Amino acid sequence: MSKNQPTVLVVDDEAAIRDMIRFALEQADMSVQSAANAHEALLSITEKRPNIILMDWMMPGVSGLELTRRLRKESYTEDIPIIMLTAKVTEDDKVAGLEAGTDDYVIKPFSPRELIARIRAVLRRSSPADNRGRLVAGKLTLDTISRRVLHDGTEIRMGPTEYRLLEFFMSHAGRAYSRSQLLDHVWGANEYLEERTVDVHIRRLRKVMEPIETSHYLQTVRGHGYRFLAEE
Repeated sequence: MSKNQPTVLVVDDEAAIRDMIRFALEQADMSVQSAANAHEALLSITEKRPNIILMDWMMPGVSGLELTRRLRKESYTEDIPIIMLTAKVTEDDKVAGLEAGTDDYVIKPFSPRELIARIRAVLRRSSPADNRGRLVAGKLTLDTISRRVLHDGTEIRMGPTEYRLLEFFMSHAGRAYSRSQLLDHVWGANEYLEERTVDVHIRRLRKVMEPIETSHYLQTVRGHGYRFLAEE
């Protein structure tokens, strides 16, 4: 199992399809979570946020389209890429899916090779990292593969929480986030922590960044939260 394998959530009410997709994706070195309906999908996302979701359009109860709309309204799930699995091919269906927030389609029946290619393509588009898995901001380079932070080629040591916090900020540079949003994105929706936890780790991260004169990249947005902007 690769340390950096993407996690894929497969949401489909047919067990045979879930099993087929799981086998194919695990062969392609991807980690797979599965859910038979919207309720199970939401529980799975709460337990572990996936890198991408494969969503069946036609499910009993809450449809894949409606679940997609719900996920796009929540800060914790709004930017998770979603590929719709569907037999629907009309132009109106495609428009409805795109308006709901779908990133791509795979038409049933599909081949495992096509599905894997689509997943990799969507993940490439959704990631701000370059083709070597690196995020660059000002004087900092973050390697998402080796999980190292570099300054002029020298590694900057920091704790795992500070690393996750910096990776999130560098992936979403320029946008302001509240403390509750940062708790959701960095710590996870299943963690019941106080908002001051964010302040503690922001201070720790700034302390690590002070010697290399990058602590000002982490900006306090008064009355809201924090923003990351590599200003020189």
